[in-house]
Amino acid sequence: MRNWEQLEQTQPAIVKMLTNSVEKNRLAHAYLFTGGRGTGKKEAALLLAKTFFCAQRQGAEPCQTCRECKRIESGNHPDVHIIQTDGASIKVEQIRNLKKEFSLRGVESHKKFYIVQDAEKMTDAAANSLLKFLEEPDGEALAVLLTVQIHKILKTIISRSQVLQFAPLPADLLIKKLTEHGIHEKYARTVSKMTNDLEEALQLCQEDWIAQARNKVIQLIDDLSMRPRYAFITLQEEWLPFFKEKTEVQLGIDLLMLWYRDVIRMQVDQTDQIVYIDQEDKLQDHALKLSQEKLGNNLQAIMDAKRRLDANTAPQLLMEQLLLRLQEG
Repeated sequence: MRNWEQLEQTQPAIVKMLTNSVEKNRLAHAYLFTGGRGTGKKEAALLLAKTFFCAQRQGAEPCQTCRECKRIESGNHPDVHIIQTDGASIKVEQIRNLKKEFSLRGVESHKKFYIVQDAEKMTDAAANSLLKFLEEPDGEALAVLLTVQIHKILKTIISRSQVLQFAPLPADLLIKKLTEHGIHEKYARTVSKMTNDLEEALQLCQEDWIAQARNKVIQLIDDLSMRPRYAFITLQEEWLPFFKEKTEVQLGIDLLMLWYRDVIRMQVDQTDQIVYIDQEDKLQDHALKLSQEKLGNNLQAIMDAKRRLDANTAPQLLMEQLLLRLQEG
């Protein structure tokens, strides 16, 4: 895990605000970290937890080597709790258990630290239940809520938390860092459109995952364009066995969206911004064949599929219906 100095390279405003609060002993009782996926929200939350518990920190910088820091790093600290979705949402029972924990003394200290991941996925009952702690905070406890969709968070929760907006890592900087790690530019460009975080980008590039994913997308696009009757066979035999988990399906759909956006860029002569830099001939061919209306319909179909995936539609059914819409235009 990076330290504050390293995190400052990508989130200078966030780091300055948090470290100043630590040094002045003015940490809020609740924070709401908001920003795109991969901007370092959870990493910052865990780093703040280390700072909160570390007895050997220098200024705001945790030592990273003491027992407290190491247990937080390994996810085994008894007074650091992470609340995650149970299925598709965070249930009220989870928040009730959280509140029960707040009412008890820390296992080994008077401090407690809680991270609520995907806070926008709290049910209404869960969100309202959480308000009690936010309205009557325990001075020895600190909560950090993480979200990519702040508009879905109750306004009353927002008003009782200190909101910190995480900025996206500039794509050119991410591409530069990835190429320095030996990642080919065509994959670096693709990954830079899928995440803003270097560590997550590197993970996507491990074991040639992103290379294989791009190939699956290009194969499906080829079939839709030239062999539409084979598209569903490709879906069953190539796409679905590769994009298995929900997060992988989301990434696959994102890659499809990037393709059609590249076609539009070719039409408006923005070739320096295309992602599939090794597929210019195919993109140019599609740019000549597809009308802006059809491209708009295709992009709308993909965005609708993303929303339906968030609503837990079965991936196979979702992709079959998406292919039909892409064929119809």
